[in-house]
Amino acid sequence: MKALRFHAAKDLRVENIERPAMRPPAGQVLIRNRFVGICGTDLHEYAHGPIFIPKEPHPFTGAHGPQILGHEFGGVVEAVGEGVSGLSVGDRISVQPLIMPRSGDYFADRGLFHLSTDLALAGLSWPWGGMAEYAMLNAYNVQRIPDEMSDEEAALVEPAAVVVYACDRGGVRAGASVLVTGAGPIGVLTLLAARAAGAAQLFVSDINDARLEFARSLLPDVITINPLHDPVGDLVRARSEGRVGCDVAIECVGNEHALKACLDAVRKQGVVVQTGLHPHENPIDWFQVTFKDIDIRGSWAYPTHYWPRVIRLIASGLLPARRVVTKRIALDEAVSAGFDALLDPSGQQLKILIDLTE
Repeated sequence: MKALRFHAAKDLRVENIERPAMRPPAGQVLIRNRFVGICGTDLHEYAHGPIFIPKEPHPFTGAHGPQILGHEFGGVVEAVGEGVSGLSVGDRISVQPLIMPRSGDYFADRGLFHLSTDLALAGLSWPWGGMAEYAMLNAYNVQRIPDEMSDEEAALVEPAAVVVYACDRGGVRAGASVLVTGAGPIGVLTLLAARAAGAAQLFVSDINDARLEFARSLLPDVITINPLHDPVGDLVRARSEGRVGCDVAIECVGNEHALKACLDAVRKQGVVVQTGLHPHENPIDWFQVTFKDIDIRGSWAYPTHYWPRVIRLIASGLLPARRVVTKRIALDEAVSAGFDALLDPSGQQLKILIDLTE
């Protein structure tokens, strides 16, 4: 089968490799992949990796390079192993890519699987990933989707789960005012998730005007801010009730200036949620954290039990995740038309899906 594999930074190759066995091991499922998204994490691996891809065999999965990329994907069940229930050949599915011990781990024993010390991910630290024709997964990684959900939307459940969890961590609720820093795919999805949660006033900041324009095309009432031209905090306060700032600020860049803008813009006793991954330590004004009596909360991935809820949000139309997709490409052109296009500083592309059905 064809697969896109990471060999080293700037060295991704579409190769012909042996496909998984047609008879899955007990507890596992063979998937014929249909669509897979290129995630910001994949881009970081391509540009600077290996980061999450293990240099030595992963302590839980044993996986190591060359790694098949892709953790935002869905497909169709081709075969099921012994002991698998609730899944049948022909089922259309979305993949929940987190892989970890199911017991005997402090966090797993408490249902906090996403916090497991031995956490692995399909497409990063598991032998199989979404950027290939087939993948073998544990049954707990596979969730059926309803007829009203498209194959493309199945590949968007994973990034949508990230942003739904971020909104939950921030306590976004009906009538809330929310600032999102970063109008990339996660930032724009966060805006959509905040609106689905009932947020009445939305702000988004980014230094790329094309991405701000795209955000306005999806949500015409969103207030867009380019921090190169306007101080984020000043503009948010000027447009907020009582000029006090927003209720929740969600950082979706992994940039120290964006985090500081969140701290500045949020009201007293507001909440700042850190979703973007910072590449290094980031000093912030801790006097303001104390003086404003705010919460700063991390948001790591998502609880694995979110999948049915996020599927319902997308299938119902409340979270129109498909609207963030700007391009669909074939696997053979994934590097030049996908990874390189998304790393283009002009930011003309937002979310690219690789179509494996061709």
